[in-house]
Amino acid sequence: MNPHLTDFAQRNRKNPHRPTEEILFIKWDRFSRNIEYAYQMIRMLRELNVQPMAIDQPIDLEVPESIVMLAVNLSIPEAENSRRGRTTSDGMRRARKLGRWPGRAPIGYTNRIDSDGKKHIIPKLPEADYIKWSFEQLATGGFTISQVRKMVCTKGLQCSKNNFWKLIRNPFYCGIIRIPANHLEEIQFVEGIHEPLISQNLFQQVQLIINKDRNKRCINDHLKYLFPLRGFLFCPWCDRKLTGSVSHGKSSKYPYYHCTGNKCRGRFRAEMLNNSYEEKLRKINIRPEAYELLSFVLEDGNIFTCRRQYTDERKNILNDISKQELHISKARKFFLDEKIDFDDFSKLKKEYNEILKQLSKQLNSITQKIIDCDLKNGTWPDKNFTIFQPYKDLDIKGKRDIINLFTPTSFNTTTLNFDSLKINKALSQIVEYRE
Repeated sequence: MNPHLTDFAQRNRKNPHRPTEEILFIKWDRFSRNIEYAYQMIRMLRELNVQPMAIDQPIDLEVPESIVMLAVNLSIPEAENSRRGRTTSDGMRRARKLGRWPGRAPIGYTNRIDSDGKKHIIPKLPEADYIKWSFEQLATGGFTISQVRKMVCTKGLQCSKNNFWKLIRNPFYCGIIRIPANHLEEIQFVEGIHEPLISQNLFQQVQLIINKDRNKRCINDHLKYLFPLRGFLFCPWCDRKLTGSVSHGKSSKYPYYHCTGNKCRGRFRAEMLNNSYEEKLRKINIRPEAYELLSFVLEDGNIFTCRRQYTDERKNILNDISKQELHISKARKFFLDEKIDFDDFSKLKKEYNEILKQLSKQLNSITQKIIDCDLKNGTWPDKNFTIFQPYKDLDIKGKRDIINLFTPTSFNTTTLNFDSLKINKALSQIVEYRE
């Protein structure tokens, strides 16, 4: 209800014996376009001793026959409004079937009007790059939806949790427009004329991942971090593989590696075994004679490869900057030739300058990365470098890859210290174990 009408009703209820007043409006379609709500409002106004009155369509509500005219005057606006709404809905549906997107552009895109008056949407930087990055991270399967949303929000994307969940399920970003079902047609998917941000294969891959049981996935990911050695340890009594679980105490939770056998009661504190393994990694160093070889491998495989990648990205950004400057030049020429007015020119210039600003930030960032690569060229960790140093900074997948190369063997059931590590045969040529 209109707040002014609410105040009016409250004032009139305090003075029920005030003289009759009238509310004036031009026609009944200005009073209401919903016949149900109109009758409800007329009844409320009568209780307040107020008479609604249309200037161009006067009706005396005290005459019984006027009820018919009132019903006609109230039903016609509702019918016109419904017809107008259906016409608009059908027009939007026809536009979607042609691959066009009617209405406001989704996140990552912006609405544009060409100099000839045609409307279309184009990717909006840097939001488009953030959305593409989000799909790529989800496709790896290493992050949950919430984790990716938090990471991309730190990059600069402004998107709520609900909108992000809708975003990653929207086929619009892979070039597909969804046409909702109605009473005549089923749901349809057509190829849009806009520029997609991701490929259809990437979109389908992400859908397969996010449609799994997310709660179960989050719990499993959490347990993996607590039990990096699960699957590599064997029970010292029955020689079965040890699994991991969390025991709930009165005031805290305690992770344990335990045997999978029904009769075996082998249980070992996960924290102590994890610490024991990390102590073993601290004693594994790279052989001095392997430093020079690994230095060349690092330069060729990491630094130079990254530098080439950053150089290609810098080249693409410079090309995009040149295109935007060309667009500004064309817009200026259209304005001088009086093909567009000053307002359209100002809007185009503001939009292009905003894109140039974002591209300049990306160019500065990628240039700094290239400088960092040049500074790292030829560098290598000191001679005190141990395998534990990269291990502690890796995610659970990286840690398990290292465990697969430096596999723990048996351990003391009392002290929970590992007896030794089984080192990969190839790695044993370039690393050494020091007590």
